[in-house]
Order: sequence, then structure tokens, then C-alpha cells
Amino acid sequence: MKEVEAVKSIEEINTISVLLSKHHSQQMSDIWNLGINMALRISDLLSIKFSGIDLNKNRVTLTEAKTKKVAVIDLNVKAQQIINKIRVENPEAIYLFQSTSSRNRTNKAPKPLTRQAVGQAFKEVGETLDISLSTHSMRKTRGYHIYKNTNDIAKVMDMLRHSSVAVTLRYIGITQEDRARDYNEHVL
Repeated sequence: MKEVEAVKSIEEINTISVLLSKHHSQQMSDIWNLGINMALRISDLLSIKFSGIDLNKNRVTLTEAKTKKVAVIDLNVKAQQIINKIRVENPEAIYLFQSTSSRNRTNKAPKPLTRQAVGQAFKEVGETLDISLSTHSMRKTRGYHIYKNTNDIAKVMDMLRHSSVAVTLRYIGITQEDRARDYNEHVL
């Protein structure tokens, strides 16, 4: 299996969103767009409950499944818009990305969409575009673009909550060749 990389083209990022909406659902497109803007692991993104969203302070507070650490994520304007739209369209939902099958069944506790369902939709869109796309792509893409726009690896490490520069660089797909090119292009 080909390793998943960050989506480096803004045009491809937008195309993925359109294809997810067209071939799967607006909900899948919203997951993609919110995931890119929040840089959360898919398990954490899907576990967000409306009760954990503070729209007055424009932030989400959650306990990360992998690390068990509390994460406070400030919401940018795009993330706020997506969340507000979902809230208006689904006023009774418990989860931000609630499964419609659990929402429509009586005597069934509400559940979020599954990681597998999201992963399958992303994989299919990736195959259409001939890129390796998975649920990790959102986090990697956000990290990559923050790094490219700021050249501040410490900021990216903090955002992704990584403990090592090497891990972060590898995770976002920055290679030795990229670093050499940056070094040679920025002569003082």
C-alpha cells in the first residue's frame, strides 16, 4: 500500500471536497474541510459532540483518544461556518458528524460516523484523482501547509501535538531534498 502524503495543491484540496460531496455526501465533504482546518486525528474529529463546542469562545475541547491529553482547539472562521451549518441542519444531533442510520432509528443511541466509512469515501476519491488519500491526509495536509506558509516547525509540532521535529517533518512529508531546496533558495 502506498504511503499517504499531504495534499500539497490547494486546487486538489478543493477538488477532493467537491468530489466527496458529489459522490458520497455533504457530510463527507464537511469532514474533509473541518479536518483540514482542525488537524485532528479522525477518531477525535468524529467523537466531537456539540456539547464540547463553545461557540462563544470559538473552540472545541476534547480528550484525545490516542494520547488521553486534553486538547483545546481554536476554531478558525471556516471551521466555525461548517459547525454552524451542521448545527442548523441537525438541531437534535448529539455528535457533530452523527451517523444518519443511528439518528433515524428509534431506541438506538446516537453514534458518530465510523472511521471506516470515512476512510472508504476518502480512498475512493483518492483513486479518482490518482492520489493516496486516507483519513490521515487531513492532518498531514494541514501540517504541511502551515509549515510551508510559516517555516515554523515548532508551530506545526505544537499543532499536531508531536514531541519530535523528525517525526513532524516525516509526518507532513518534508524530505531532505525539500529542506535543501529551501536552504538554497533563501540566500541572504
